[in-house]
Amino acid sequence: MCGVVGIISQNPVASEIYDSLIYLQHRGQDAAGIVTCSNQFHTKKGVGYVRDIFDEINMSRLNGNIGIGHTRYPTSGSYNKEDAQPIWTGVPYGIAMAHNGNLVNKKELTKELYQKGGRFLNPSIEIEVILHLFAGKLEELRSKNNSTNFFNQICQSVNEVFERVEGAYSVISMIISKGMVVFRDPHGIRPLTKGVRTAENGKKDYIFASEPAVFYALGYKIEKDVAPGEVIYISEDGNYQSKILKSKKFKPCIFEYVYFARPDATLDDVSVYRSRLRMGKSLAKLWKDRYPDLIPDIIIPAPATSNSAASAMANELGVRYSEGLYKNPFIGRTFIMPGQKSRKKSIRYKLVPISYEIKNKIVMIIDDSIVRGNTSKEIVKMVRDFGAKKVYLVSACPPINHPCFYGVDIPTRSELIASNKTVEEIRKYINADLLIFQELDDLIDSVTRRGNHNIEKPCSACMDGNYIAGNINQQRMLELEQSRNHERAIL
Repeated sequence: MCGVVGIISQNPVASEIYDSLIYLQHRGQDAAGIVTCSNQFHTKKGVGYVRDIFDEINMSRLNGNIGIGHTRYPTSGSYNKEDAQPIWTGVPYGIAMAHNGNLVNKKELTKELYQKGGRFLNPSIEIEVILHLFAGKLEELRSKNNSTNFFNQICQSVNEVFERVEGAYSVISMIISKGMVVFRDPHGIRPLTKGVRTAENGKKDYIFASEPAVFYALGYKIEKDVAPGEVIYISEDGNYQSKILKSKKFKPCIFEYVYFARPDATLDDVSVYRSRLRMGKSLAKLWKDRYPDLIPDIIIPAPATSNSAASAMANELGVRYSEGLYKNPFIGRTFIMPGQKSRKKSIRYKLVPISYEIKNKIVMIIDDSIVRGNTSKEIVKMVRDFGAKKVYLVSACPPINHPCFYGVDIPTRSELIASNKTVEEIRKYINADLLIFQELDDLIDSVTRRGNHNIEKPCSACMDGNYIAGNINQQRMLELEQSRNHERAIL
């Protein structure tokens, strides 16, 4: 899971891309980069937070009215500047590209690109596969003196990606002296939104981003989401063209609504905030059905992703809602930190129980999900250490028992507590008095009940094992897990 943004404007874009990355920082804390274009590419990338990578000097060098930015959250590979996006190639024209997602058949395509074209690719940068497939087809069309107009050449090149690449990818690219190209995989697994504003000269500026949080601040209006299988081309002179090349069942990632996206985001015409409120209401009904005579003294969220669900559940149960865990805003999101040691260490720095709210009370904790179980165990221990009489834990998400191969760091079954333990075994491990998980049908209903979204059913492969892209069977899953373990071992 990463954050990606692209802007094509009548004015220099570097500062607005920087602002956009600040708004997308929650989607990736490992590295960030910006590439702009003014007849040549201008690049700055680095490791760490956006605010620590860019300064006045390097920002002044990022010239041009078109650019791409990226915040990296690695699901594989290393943690260094060389793996940061955007990346670019000089042939043909000069093409820069960044994406959000994961490829299932990266290894096979990397080998093929080397054997057929002698292309050496960094195995930890999946966007290189897409870039070279796209660029290779575009170069082939150019070398044939193809008389087809440039947008049709773009469509053929993107279609090459659609036909060959398996997995999830929302891509923003730019071509020197041509313009910006944007496309989203045919299932629309990863989000990508579009905003428009009118410049002083009457022409339109366009922004594309993983989430629309920055649009209002920059004066853009949300126009629509990039459709699954859609390609958009905006030329340097502002000519806008789009086409849906390949449409499959629309299945955006459900975990975006559970955890990753900001609550103020609207993705594919679904309000993240409203969907989380509905998750809380569903949990309240589930609790009443299972434990009608058990009422906690307070309900507290494991901040901050579960705040909305916790407040809704408290309201439905008639229980006082309390922010009994103070979150240090200067500690990053523990789920996307690299490695278990970092996660376990940071959780105590990140959360501080408020003793007055917890002591001598029956406490219900609402968490957005339980993935590895370590964070939940630490939170329950904290609350007990501060004097809770009993601790109930409720997950707004069903048990996660399958790896994600589409961009979320849920890498192997051996790391997923629900893949190896029953609900009762999980309860004992985390030392909660009671534990319940959201039902999958209720979660899906919470996301899809409202909005003109055309979502057939969100992707919930990490919960039900129904992988929608990449022909993932047990053997292939094992191979992908082994590959991920190998990549970690050599870091």
